[in-house]
Amino acid sequence: MMSQTETIRQILATCRTVAVVGLSPKPERASFEVAHYMQAHGWRIIPVNPVAAASGLTILGEPVYASLQEAAQHASIDLVDVFRNSADVPPVAQEAIAIGARALWLQLGIENAQAGAAAQAAGLWVVQNQCLKVEHAASA
Repeated sequence: MMSQTETIRQILATCRTVAVVGLSPKPERASFEVAHYMQAHGWRIIPVNPVAAASGLTILGEPVYASLQEAAQHASIDLVDVFRNSADVPPVAQEAIAIGARALWLQLGIENAQAGAAAQAAGLWVVQNQCLKVEHAASA
């Protein structure tokens, strides 16, 4: 099994399309800041936020989807980046597995051992309690 450092390196080297679950339309939120940064570095951002999707918003110029399942009908998703409470992660992990994502990334402060183990068992790379923006900037 790869170390978290090796997993992060692998994700940053091979993933380019990221579904951001819990992406806020508010620029002051961490989810928006991280997604904006990744988009500025050439990554395709796919916002997943049921509330924003219901109101027909776009975030960072991209259409917003209510679920990963819906988003996956419109794009091939490499990485699922999660900005939700740790307790809300298991169904997101199951959706990430179901859509064939290559990796599941839980942002700073978010950890769920059960969901992480399920995703790893299904063959996904898993990172928990790390910031995608910070790791990308450190690798640049």
